[in-house]
Amino acid sequence: MILLDKDINDLQMLISEADIQKKLDVLAKDIESIFDENEDIYVICVLKGSVMFCADLVKRFKNNIQMEFIRISSYGHETKSTNNLQAIDLTLPNLDDKNVLIVEDIIDTGLTARFLTDLFKIKHHPKKLVFASLLNKKCARQVYIDPDFYGFEIDDKFVVGYGLDYKGYFRNLPYIGYFPD
Repeated sequence: MILLDKDINDLQMLISEADIQKKLDVLAKDIESIFDENEDIYVICVLKGSVMFCADLVKRFKNNIQMEFIRISSYGHETKSTNNLQAIDLTLPNLDDKNVLIVEDIIDTGLTARFLTDLFKIKHHPKKLVFASLLNKKCARQVYIDPDFYGFEIDDKFVVGYGLDYKGYFRNLPYIGYFPD
């Protein structure tokens, strides 16, 4: 049995499941509006945190999509970014001249987002590169980058739920919560 120093009973709701689902309707429509309706979109899901967001988002798309998955970590088992990116799996097909949508759970320091956008521009040469994040934590930014689309701007809180975790736990919550200091 793993003992956590965080108890789900202390978790405070930040964004409800209903609010997330409403925002997904808007985001999907806004994202698709920048692509021609007959164009395919290669959706790159950044694991593990964005899996729920990505899955629910693409269900709303009318365009044909291809889904790919990459895995990067900057948190490890900490509640703050370690500023040390660990690329676990970046295996992708040829994306030259393709429409690419990178889907991330949260942009905080901006280091992962900058790394990914630079990587895709240099290595993959997409026709169009779009970055979407469920959460945008501008107050934690270390490098200037903003997602093309995001669901919610949040304060400097460590959040869990809807794919985001603490030491691998709480991903399955249908809402986003935080632990008070």
